[in-house]
Amino acid sequence: MVSQITRGIKISVLTSFEGTYFKNYKIHYAFTYQVTIENQSKDSVQLNSRHWEIYDALNDMEMVDGEGVIGKKPVLKPGEAYTYSSGCLLSSPIGAMKGHFNMVNFTSTRSFKVEIPAFKLGAPFALN
Repeated sequence: MVSQITRGIKISVLTSFEGTYFKNYKIHYAFTYQVTIENQSKDSVQLNSRHWEIYDALNDMEMVDGEGVIGKKPVLKPGEAYTYSSGCLLSSPIGAMKGHFNMVNFTSTRSFKVEIPAFKLGAPFALN
């Protein structure tokens, strides 16, 4: 697990290799990741959008932007946490992801970025 705190918001990520799949006549490696967002600040905050950079050992980086996470824009009061799971397919057994969440502080009404720490994606058989 990797963790990082930005402006009182702690992001922790746990990853798992799920197996291989054939798609469009090519093998793909499936990974899941579980993200926990913990509000350690004194203000209520809301996650509005996300930005991901997905690195594949065989391809260029892919950027993914979108509103919320898994269709939700969670509001976190001080001390609260929100956990969600998602996944990605890579065309190689090794890769990495990093990014940020765009959030708003309800007290100051200011938007800010919370860094998602870089984390590795690796199939166990490829990590010798």
